[in-house]
Amino acid sequence: MSRWVLFAALLAGVSYGLAPPVALAVGAPPPLPDWAFVVWKGAGVTLLALWALLAAPGRDGRWLALLLAFGAMGDVLLETHGLVIGALAFLAGHGVAIALYARHRRADLSRADLVGGLIFVIAVAGFSFALAADRALAPGVALYSAGLGAMAAIAWLSRFPRALTAAGALMFVVSDLLVFARAGRPALDILPMGLAVWGLYFAGQTLIALGGVRRIANR
Repeated sequence: MSRWVLFAALLAGVSYGLAPPVALAVGAPPPLPDWAFVVWKGAGVTLLALWALLAAPGRDGRWLALLLAFGAMGDVLLETHGLVIGALAFLAGHGVAIALYARHRRADLSRADLVGGLIFVIAVAGFSFALAADRALAPGVALYSAGLGAMAAIAWLSRFPRALTAAGALMFVVSDLLVFARAGRPALDILPMGLAVWGLYFAGQTLIALGGVRRIANR
């Protein structure tokens, strides 16, 4: 059953990402109400969370499912309640991820590893602050991005597979940086940019789920 849930998650996420170019190619959007698009958007990561719950046992499996569930909540709330409320859901997910990855931190971390992680967090927050077109929102963007950067840094310093979990976290970071670059800049609100944002985000969440399940199940 869990394999079918993973397949359904990938189908939902990939099809949602491909919907805009297909609509452009045929010259008309799919005849669906707005709420259906919101459900479609949230379905991919929701099903990833369900798959993690089925495939990864114990408390860590539930934490992995929870951080993915917050991501799915953020996907939906961005559409229904706006950027700030959606970002708070994502930030809650980053907090859960930080706690989970910290429980699995590497035993051989050096001072250079920790300093490198801190520099990465500062760089992500600072770059996000600079990218924000609305300067009134820039401090909030930097605060959110500090949590985002910490999530990715601690994923790298954890025992979760770097080729999956850490790579997925870095994709999440790049996706959000593209969101900040695009917001308030109509010239960048183009189809390839939107595809890159969703593609990096959903691929990142998928790799986070795969890496988390591998680590927790093997353990």
